[in-house]
Amino acid sequence: MQNINYLLNNMEINVIIRITKQKVRMMDLRKRKRKVTLSTTQMIMLSFLIAIIIGSLLLSLPVSTVSGKPVPYIDALFTATTSICVTGLVTLPTFSTWSVFGQIIMLIMIQAGGLGIITILSGILISFKRRFGLKDRILVQDSFNLNSMSGIVKFIKKVLQGTFIVEGMGALLYMTVFVPEYGWRGIWISVFNSISAFCNAGIDIMSENSLCPYALNPMVNLATSLMVILGGIGYVVWWDVIRVTKTFPKNKLRCFSALTLHSKIALSTTAILLFVGTVGFFAFEYNNPLTIGNLSFFDKLQVSFFQSMTTRTAGFASVPQQNLTNTSAVFSLFLMFIGGSPVGTAGGVKTVTIAVLLFSALAAIRNNDELSMFRRRISKQAISKAVAVITVSFMIMFISTILLSAVTDADIIDIAYETVSATATVGLTRDLTPALNIWGKIIIIATMYLGRVGPISLLIAFKTNRKNNNIIKYPEEKISIG
Repeated sequence: MQNINYLLNNMEINVIIRITKQKVRMMDLRKRKRKVTLSTTQMIMLSFLIAIIIGSLLLSLPVSTVSGKPVPYIDALFTATTSICVTGLVTLPTFSTWSVFGQIIMLIMIQAGGLGIITILSGILISFKRRFGLKDRILVQDSFNLNSMSGIVKFIKKVLQGTFIVEGMGALLYMTVFVPEYGWRGIWISVFNSISAFCNAGIDIMSENSLCPYALNPMVNLATSLMVILGGIGYVVWWDVIRVTKTFPKNKLRCFSALTLHSKIALSTTAILLFVGTVGFFAFEYNNPLTIGNLSFFDKLQVSFFQSMTTRTAGFASVPQQNLTNTSAVFSLFLMFIGGSPVGTAGGVKTVTIAVLLFSALAAIRNNDELSMFRRRISKQAISKAVAVITVSFMIMFISTILLSAVTDADIIDIAYETVSATATVGLTRDLTPALNIWGKIIIIATMYLGRVGPISLLIAFKTNRKNNNIIKYPEEKISIG
C-alpha cells in the first residue's frame, strides 16, 4: 500500500512539473510574440528605413555610377534617403554621377516614397490576388491617415491607376520638349521628370542647376506645375472633384458647394497660397537682375508662379535659390514649411493643417468655443492634431538648424533654407547641400527621414484609442496664456 501511495505521489509531482514547464514555455512563447509584434507606426517607419538601407547599398555599387567607381557610402546613403523621402537635396549631381542603373534605382525609390512603400506592397498583393487581411487594411489606413477602412482595396487600385495615368500624361507633355532636344534619351528624361514631379521629389537628370535652363519654357513649366499640384493636392480631393463633376456637370458653383469639407479647405488654401506666393515673389524679385529683374512682364509672372509652386515641396528650381533676395528667401521658408495637402505625395505640415490652426486662432480671438469652416464644425481632436503636427515639425526643423549651425560656417539663411527644405521634404537649397561635411550630411539625412515619417507617425499615434486615458481626471486650474 505504501508503495502504491509513493507511486501516486510521484506521478502527481511529475504531472505538476510537466504542467509548470508547459506554462513556462507558453509564457516564453507569448513574450517572444510580443517582442516580434510591431505596431503600424513602427512598421511604416521601419519600411522606410529598410528601403533606405537597401537603396544605399545598391547605389554604392560600381555599376550605379557613370565612372564605374563606387561613391563614398555617405553620399549613397544621402541619395537613397533623399529619393525615398522624396526630398530632392543631392550632394552629387544626379545626371553626371549616376548611371542608367543608378537612375533606375533612384526612380524606383522616388515612386515608392511618393506613393508609400505600404501602398506599393499592397498593390502587389492585390495584383497577385493574395488575401488582403484586416491587419493589411489597418496598415494602409494608417499610412494614408484615412478616417475609415471601408473600400481600402478599391482605394489602393484607384490610387495606383490614377498615379500611372497622370504620370504618363506628364511624360507625354515633357516629350514634346525633351525628345526634340535629346533624341531617344529624351523619353527616359521625360519619364524620370514626370515621376519625380508627381511625387514632389524635385530630382532631374538633365543638368546641375535643375530646371533653370527651362525657366522661360511654357511647356516645361506647365507640365511640371501640373504634376506637382496634382500630386500634392491629395488623392481624396481627386475622387471628390470627379464625383461632384459627374453629379453637377453644368453648375460649377454647385460643384464647389457639394465638395467635402476636406476638399474645400485643401483646394481653397492651395489656390490662396499659389496666388499669394506668385504676387509675393513678383514684388520681391521685380528689380533683382539675378532672378527676374531683366525679364519681360509675362516671363516675370511665369517664373514667380513657378517659384511659388515649387516651394510647396516640389524642389525644382527655375532660378538659383542663392540669388533670391533675403525677403524672398524668408517668404520661401514659410511656403516650404506649409507644403502640400494631406493624402498626397507632398510634404510639409500640409494646407489643411495650417488652415485649421489659423482659423482656430481666429476663433480663440473672437472667444468662440467651437471652430467652424464652410459652415461645418471642426472637432477638437482635429485641432489637437494640427497643433501637434506643426509642433513636431517645428521642433525637428529647429533642432536640425541648431545642429547644422554647429558644424558649418554657412550663413544662417542658407542653413535655415536647408533644414526647412529637409524637414518639409522640399529639396530646394541655396547651394549648401554639395558643400556639406560628413556631419552636415548625417544631420540632413536624419532630418529628411524624420521630416518624412515624424508627422505621419504622430498622426497615427493620435488614432490609437486608449481606454485608460479617462480613468483619472485631475482638478482643473486656470493658467495665464500669452
